[in-house]
Amino acid sequence: MSLDENNNETETANQAEEPKQPETSPAADSAAAAKDAAGNILANVLALKESNPKVFFGGVGAVALVLVALIFGGGSDAKLPVHQAKAMVPGQNYVLKSPNTYDPNATVRLVAVPGSMAAYDDTEENDRDGACKHMPLNTPVKLIQSQADTTDKNVLWAEVEITESGECQGRKAWTSAINLQ
Repeated sequence: MSLDENNNETETANQAEEPKQPETSPAADSAAAAKDAAGNILANVLALKESNPKVFFGGVGAVALVLVALIFGGGSDAKLPVHQAKAMVPGQNYVLKSPNTYDPNATVRLVAVPGSMAAYDDTEENDRDGACKHMPLNTPVKLIQSQADTTDKNVLWAEVEITESGECQGRKAWTSAINLQ
């Protein structure tokens, strides 16, 4: 008998003698590992309580303090700023200002019918140069009447009469009430 044959016989004999382990699923292994880890953590915490109670209770107090800070230190209930609509008084004098621009050369669009601002298209040259359709900022006007929009009750339209001397004086037109200051 050769040496190789002898080694093979002992290896197969050793393999046959080993008891077979029951096969477990990976999910059961991970659940068991998590259970063991939780048990180890709990054992360590309880050992810390016995060996050094000051550190243990200090840690418990710190965790409680953090939880209290998170619960009571949450966000605020402050309301978001909302546009405050001012009372529009017919007969009162106002000036045209656009709240949506910082350009001093900007103009305020005036239309013939309330609500037609949504259909406004500034691509035509004659529309830009139309008489009294685009008034410069700070143009003095007088409020004739105001009217709520038919489709959006939050939008208010104002009919104004231009009081500035010039070719547009006395002309009446509509603009969004937000443009009056």
